[in-house]
Amino acid sequence: MNKNFLVLSVIATLSIVGCNEAVQNEVLQVNESVQESERLIALHSATQTDIDDIAKNLDVSYQVVTNVPSEKCDKEIANGACFEVELTFKAQQGIDAKDWSIYFSQIAPIQSFESKEFEVKHINGDMHQITLQNSYSGFKKAESKTLLFRAMFWSLSESDPMPNYIVEAPNTKAQVIESTKAVIDTDTGLEILPHVIAFTDKEKQFKRSANDKTQWLNSAGLYKRNDAMFSAADVSDTQVSQTIIPTPKEVIFDSNNAVVDISNGFNLMLGNVKQSDVDAALSRLVLLSVNVGSDKQALPLKLAIESDENKAIGSYQLSVTSTGVIVTGVDGNGVFNGLQSLAALVEVGKGTIPIVEVVDEPHYSFRGMLVDVARNFHSKAFILNLLEQMAAYKLNKLHLHLGDDEGWRLEIPSLPELTDIGSKRCFDTQEQTCLMPQLGAGVDPSSKVNGYYSVADYQEILQAATARHIQVIPSLDMPGHSRSSVKAMTARFNKFQQTEEELKAKQYLLDDFNDTTKYSSVQFYSDNTINVCLESSYDFVIEVMSQVKAMHAEAGQPLTRYHIGADETAGAWVDSPACKAFVANNDKGITDMKELGAYFIERVAGILSDLDIETAGWSDGMEHTRKENMPAIVQANAWDALFWSGHDKVHTLVNRDWQVVVSSPDALYFDFPYEADPKEHGYYWASRHTNTEKVFQFMPDNLPVHAEFWLDREGNPYEADDSKIPMKSGTSFLGVQGQLWSENTRSDDMVEHKVFPRLLALAERAWHFADWAVPYNYEGAKYSQQTRTFTQEKQQARDKQWRLFATTLGHKEFAKLELANIDYRLPTVGAIVKAGKLHANVAFPGLAIEFQEGEGKWQLYQEPIAVKDKVKVRSVSVNGQRRSRTVDVITSKP
Repeated sequence: MNKNFLVLSVIATLSIVGCNEAVQNEVLQVNESVQESERLIALHSATQTDIDDIAKNLDVSYQVVTNVPSEKCDKEIANGACFEVELTFKAQQGIDAKDWSIYFSQIAPIQSFESKEFEVKHINGDMHQITLQNSYSGFKKAESKTLLFRAMFWSLSESDPMPNYIVEAPNTKAQVIESTKAVIDTDTGLEILPHVIAFTDKEKQFKRSANDKTQWLNSAGLYKRNDAMFSAADVSDTQVSQTIIPTPKEVIFDSNNAVVDISNGFNLMLGNVKQSDVDAALSRLVLLSVNVGSDKQALPLKLAIESDENKAIGSYQLSVTSTGVIVTGVDGNGVFNGLQSLAALVEVGKGTIPIVEVVDEPHYSFRGMLVDVARNFHSKAFILNLLEQMAAYKLNKLHLHLGDDEGWRLEIPSLPELTDIGSKRCFDTQEQTCLMPQLGAGVDPSSKVNGYYSVADYQEILQAATARHIQVIPSLDMPGHSRSSVKAMTARFNKFQQTEEELKAKQYLLDDFNDTTKYSSVQFYSDNTINVCLESSYDFVIEVMSQVKAMHAEAGQPLTRYHIGADETAGAWVDSPACKAFVANNDKGITDMKELGAYFIERVAGILSDLDIETAGWSDGMEHTRKENMPAIVQANAWDALFWSGHDKVHTLVNRDWQVVVSSPDALYFDFPYEADPKEHGYYWASRHTNTEKVFQFMPDNLPVHAEFWLDREGNPYEADDSKIPMKSGTSFLGVQGQLWSENTRSDDMVEHKVFPRLLALAERAWHFADWAVPYNYEGAKYSQQTRTFTQEKQQARDKQWRLFATTLGHKEFAKLELANIDYRLPTVGAIVKAGKLHANVAFPGLAIEFQEGEGKWQLYQEPIAVKDKVKVRSVSVNGQRRSRTVDVITSKP
């Protein structure tokens, strides 16, 4: 029957019996239903042309509606915490295709949704899929449709959403939706996500909970903070010129502040020092325009090694006099460090350095920086630049995180699948050519977030590190965080199964295909854990580590320490037949599935010992092992948040007599935002604001004392009770390590933005024990804002030293970073308009400030100036080539 005739018949019949408003509404609904049915008939299955058009013409916008949990949040997950997002789709052109879907990355899994025409489901990890309901009726030109969803936890930053939504349909090539691609701001070099709607609501969007006291740092608040810190003019040009970063243990400058001319450079005399031990340090002097050669008219620069077993590796003395410079080290590393201190005295464009005597040694033997190249790849060039700057500031350990769920980044020639598949994310639902496009990777397997280091690349990194006295500690995370290797070895299995090579297929298999265990990792994967009950898993470890060891040996830096990872293994193997059989029949004393993770670590540590490699791992995995089953030397990286009583776990590991490297996220996770502002890039699970000053304030020797002056992640005071598990008398930490995790850090420039200048403060805390730091109390104590162990005098001394440190960065060190092409973060500007005048300041005195009134031209700010219109401000790099993020000025008093 003709549907229009049916509608007319219904209307006529209802008119006879007498229509009321309810009946009329019913008629309209029938009419709408008929029209919808007609439109459905008009829709056709999506073709490649449709997919290409949708990718080009569909505008997507992502708006966080609220972080305030409602009754619709799942009370059984994340303690009922969830947030709402409204996804809006607007078609620039009509869409008459059906059967298409959108894949996108959403870090927090979606719990529920509301939409008349779409539905969304969590697939694995951060991958989600939007599909069309039967009621979907296509898009008219300029029509908008919405999908409201709820996801677990919170979304407090505009950088949380991921780019590169992918549209696909059966038998078509998937495409990235143009409106969701990231763009780069030309002034700042920073990534912008155009599809993300800016935050405006403090209560609904900025706060984590009703108890969240975190203050949104606007220009007025920043002005007030800068003014309070820098209004005391106690930093002179002479002090800046005499500052060495990191601070030496003992330093004596000429009483008359005398200087020596180095405009002709240095006449180098190597003495008993190998050229290869100091080449990189000498090259840095040349980069700073200080000539180093054999010109007898130049200032003599004499180098020497004088061994001293009573001094730490890398110790040195530096003597700068009117007649020459002498650098004496206890070893080649010490001479190298002395030359870096000499370079620290150099000011770009200035031909003199202060006369000084320095006696110096490191506070910690382990001074490290972790870079995650697994989640998103970062280039060899970036790593080489990072090594240069680590050496400049006397950091000596590069923890290179090469393997995780989302990527495997090191070539293993005998296992090409690891990089053929595991180093790429594209769109292959079977994951036989690449991994799924987690973390907003898009569809291009050659994009910059993909890639790996060839053997030659890796050995070049090792050789560059050796030349700078830096040890590379590789990490290929296992048994959790291993999805990239698990999937790669599954693809290898499939390849050899096709050629009926059964032994090769199973040789390095990491997965029990009969395992029906349901689990979810911390990153929400259901299939990211190596099966620890398969002998092939250990054959895989032996093969990989043997090859990595050979790479190191050939490059001239022996592999002496390897980081297993070993963390965040959540509930795997419970229903694995292989593991059930192992637990039932093993002779290792394993009687419970819960012991399998520790067994794996213990066994891998034994494998490493057989290869003469020391074991390192993350604290949460290592703490479950049995000490008697572990090697004598074990490194544990402690990453528990301080406000969660993280010091207890750290002290437990120290009391095992293990080598503990402090990696506290509160101050040492450089993927966290610098400031509490939703426009600041980064995750924030332990800290909403980790600026350079906070890193400078850190007292690694005494973790619980921070409760006296730091707040928890919601801006509230907390108490640290160290009376339960104090460290044993005489114990100490091996060192400290900064971390840069890369889940949403997709470019080398963004890595540099996050690492610098925080790396300089890390180096300060790793090398130098501050005189204002509170020594550790081995008897145990309780700390809170009511205790006063960190006295007012100590605070004043700390703040005075910070002012000198910050001013030195602004006036001296940033220029050096720019010569090395490092895109350090430029600070946002503090500013207010008071009595009709703009007042502005910056956290690193010496950097220029620009302001814009209304839509006018940007002008240089030099002193308070009258303004009448709305004002924006930004800081400028020393070379004038980059700008900071622009901020609006608050026109009232702070």
